[in-house]
Amino acid sequence: MHLVKKILFLRVTGILGLASAFVAPAASASADSIERQFDRAFGTELRAPAPQILLPQVRPATIQPWSSQTSTPRSYASGLEAQLASIASAERGRIGVAAVDLTSGRSIAVLGDQAFPLASTSKIAIVATFLQGVDDGRYRLNAQYPLMVPVASAKLSSAVAPVRPGQMVSALGLIELALTRSDNQATDALLAAVGGPQVVNRWLRTAGLTGQRLDRDIATLVRDDGVINPATSVDLRDSTTPQTMVRLLSGLYRGEWLSQSSRAVLLGAMQRCVTGKHRMRALLPEGTMVAHKTGTLSNTSSDVGIITTPDGRTIAVAIYVTGQGSKPGRDARIASIARTIYDGYLAEAPSLRRTASR
Repeated sequence: MHLVKKILFLRVTGILGLASAFVAPAASASADSIERQFDRAFGTELRAPAPQILLPQVRPATIQPWSSQTSTPRSYASGLEAQLASIASAERGRIGVAAVDLTSGRSIAVLGDQAFPLASTSKIAIVATFLQGVDDGRYRLNAQYPLMVPVASAKLSSAVAPVRPGQMVSALGLIELALTRSDNQATDALLAAVGGPQVVNRWLRTAGLTGQRLDRDIATLVRDDGVINPATSVDLRDSTTPQTMVRLLSGLYRGEWLSQSSRAVLLGAMQRCVTGKHRMRALLPEGTMVAHKTGTLSNTSSDVGIITTPDGRTIAVAIYVTGQGSKPGRDARIASIARTIYDGYLAEAPSLRRTASR
């Protein structure tokens, strides 16, 4: 992971520069290259889950076993709900989905209140926390911060993975790297600047987002990845429910917590995201505007964001997929779910508000 993120950073340093306050969007050829690097980093095979050992730093209360056999079937009030539940079947691994049409208020969810690995979708809340500090006058977008470069260490050898300061980059440049290229070193630089995961959690609680939590920096999360299989266990650490993520996306889009300028910085970077072209964007009609953020760890993939339809509707969507046999399998499931949501909202009467849970 560190090597790939370093490669990604080197590809954009010519654009960023040491004193740059802005990073221009990557050209399409560069975006394709970054996407190939991203895919190679996580491979195409399902990694064998590591034994689920409750290690000293993992409190047993944070990990809960799960099986699709324990899921209680429900009846659904609409064809869209039933179709979504079928596509998001948990037979090959847990899948959590939530969406809300911000125009009509209609919402849908499958395992929407269950915790899933945040992975790199946590970067939205981290950036939002920093931007809140900008709005409050504590930070400046042109201030320089060092990248947090991981130092080699054995898995689970320490509570926090060691890092060293790297190249200085503007806060705006760090935000661009974190949200468009999912750069871990840039994200941890922002996380260090605000004061760590506990500060992000404080911002989430203040915003009323109690279903999302951050426990580790990205360097530690990546180093210790693979100990818990997310397809068969619910790990509450560094997790979110799909419904909470949709609430976060909706609030950011509506400007509930950030100034107009900070909202533009965050959503603008999400519109320029170059990872996950085989996920949420893959099957949507050409020209559909998507501002999104992907997440990937061992046996789990996700994509969350705002979809704007040609007729002006805005849909907040969160899709978290585990298992499915491979990363391409997870990507394909995300793409199919996103298209089902897109088509379903366009087809249903605007006055209906549906909620499906399972």
